[in-house]
Amino acid sequence: MPLSVGISGANVHDSQALVPLVQGIPPVRSHRGPRRRRPAELHADKGYDYAHLRRWLSARGIRHWIARKGMDSSQRLGRHRWVVERTISWLAGCRRLHRRYERKPEHFLAFTSIACTLICLRRLTS
Repeated sequence: MPLSVGISGANVHDSQALVPLVQGIPPVRSHRGPRRRRPAELHADKGYDYAHLRRWLSARGIRHWIARKGMDSSQRLGRHRWVVERTISWLAGCRRLHRRYERKPEHFLAFTSIACTLICLRRLTS
C-alpha cells in the first residue's frame, strides 16, 4: 500500500525526492507498542546510490539496501521492486492520472492522493 506520495517535475533527479517522501510517511499504528514513525528498511535502485542519502538513512535508524553503481546487479532488487511497479500500475489504471490534465501541481497531487486512498480502501476491504 502506498504510505507516502509526492510529485515532481520530469527534470528532477529521483534521489532528490527520497528525503521528502520518507519524512512524509505518517505514523503507522502497530499491534503493540507506540506508533512507528519511520520505516524499518528501505530498498532502492542505483539512482539513489549517494553517500549523503546513505548517511541520512543510517542516522534515522533505517536499514537500507541500495544497489551500488558499477558493483551490484539490478536483478537483486527485482524481488522487492515488483511492489513498487504493481502500485504504479494501479495508479496508471486511474484515467485521470494516466495523462495529466491539471495545470496546477496541487490539483494533480490531490487527485493522486485520492487514487492512493482508493487503493488502500480496496486492499483493506478485500
